[in-house]
Order: sequence, then C-alpha cells, then structure tokens
Amino acid sequence: MAQGNNSGKDTIHLKNALLRRDDRVLWNNLNLAIGAGEFIAVLGPNGAGKTSLLKVLLGLLPLSSGTLSILGSPAARGNVHIGYIPQQKGFDVDVPIRGRDLVQFGISGFRYGLGKSSPLLEHRIDEAIETVSATSYANMPLGLLSGGEQQRLRVAQALVGKPEILLCDEPLLSLDIASQKTVTKLIDDYRRKEQASVIFVTHEINPVLQYVDRILYLANGRWVIDKPNVVLQSKILSELYGTDIEVLRIKSRVLVFGTEDIEVSHTGHYGIGA
Repeated sequence: MAQGNNSGKDTIHLKNALLRRDDRVLWNNLNLAIGAGEFIAVLGPNGAGKTSLLKVLLGLLPLSSGTLSILGSPAARGNVHIGYIPQQKGFDVDVPIRGRDLVQFGISGFRYGLGKSSPLLEHRIDEAIETVSATSYANMPLGLLSGGEQQRLRVAQALVGKPEILLCDEPLLSLDIASQKTVTKLIDDYRRKEQASVIFVTHEINPVLQYVDRILYLANGRWVIDKPNVVLQSKILSELYGTDIEVLRIKSRVLVFGTEDIEVSHTGHYGIGA
C-alpha cells in the first residue's frame, strides 16, 4: 500500500472535539492530527457526520465543544489554504458557464462573478486545467460535458489555488470505474507533489485503498482512526457499530456486511445500506 511522505508538520489538529446536531451527537471526544502529505479516508454510514466534519474544517459549522486548528489558526470561511471538491452534481445542458470559468471560481469565488482577468491568472487556470488533462474541453459549456469531465474540472478548481489541504466530499459519486480511477489518481498525484493533506469522504473505499494512509471511521457517535488493515476488521467495526459486522477480503477488494437493519459503508459492491 502506498504511503504519503508525512513531513511531521500537522496541518489539521482536532482536540476533544464534539459535534452535536439538534439532540444527536455525531461524534465526541475526537482527537485527530493530520500531517502534511497524508491521505485520510473518512468512512461511515449516512448521518454519521462525515460531511459535517468537512463543514467544520471549512469554517461553516462550529464545534459544539473542543478545539480545532488549521495550519496553526482557527477554522475560518474562505481559507485560501484549503481546496474543496464537492459531491458530484450535474449541470443543466443550457448552463452558460464554461469549464475554465468553473476553474476560475477557485480563485475569484462565486459571489462577485468572474472578475477581471490577467495573464498571471490565465496562466494559473491553464496550468490547473492541464494538470487534470482537461485542456481539450475547457472552453466548452459545462452542461455539455460528461460527469467524469465535469469532475476533472472540479478537481482543477480545487487545485488552482495550490492548497495545502484538500477536502473531498464523495468526489467519486456517480462516476464510472474509469473516471473514479482517474479522479483519485489526480488527487493523489497532487498531494504527493505538493505534500498536501487529503481528507477524502467516501462510501466506497476500494477505489482509494491503495493511496490511503489512515482511515477515520465514524459510526454511532463513536470513531476510530488507524491504518486500513487495522480499522477494516470485523472485531473493530463490530465494536464501533455495537452489532456484528463482517469484513471480507477478496483479492484486493474489501467487502463489509452488516445485519439487515443496519447500514454500513459501501466498502464493496455488496455493502449494506443505500
């Protein structure tokens, strides 16, 4: 399994972190230090607090208690050191925005439109687009592109600012296997080149397993974090869920099974839950 080259510098540090939504605890006493160059996969059933964790890191959601530092500072909206890849959502066919316009939003933001261009800005946009091999269709309307092409441009949008932290929220959702491999490899290539920390929320661990350094697994208000071969065990996940969970390995694939009344992460084609 490929491992990142952690330089020893922590980019994200959570201490005794509690997140409560309404009357429900999503996770409690979360202690997490993520180093530069680390690739962390975040797994767990729907409602376990995976996307909420990303919102906390983005400064969009406050902790209920505990502390968080991002590169030594408190979390804040619009942190230029963080790149964000959202869940895959298609664009309407008649949307007027081009692929390169979407990438430019990674610098200029959405609120005030595209803003003024400059040779330096255009170079950075071209460089990011070339990084994800999207040059041939970058000037086409987004609505005319395939899901895989759109997602490549979302990756370029996240990378154009050369972030030190890359947050990925189900970036492989609705993509075919070939596109999943391409998008994952693009993300991994960037983190290795720039020693960026990657937090990768997913329901399907197999496409990213070869790149992952550690897995953070959230379930039932509890959590565990360790290397994949430690976390993905029947005993560990059964303790986390409080019921019997079976983990099977078939060649290089990991399959997780639960009882009929419990949802588990889609770590294989036959994982339980939707």
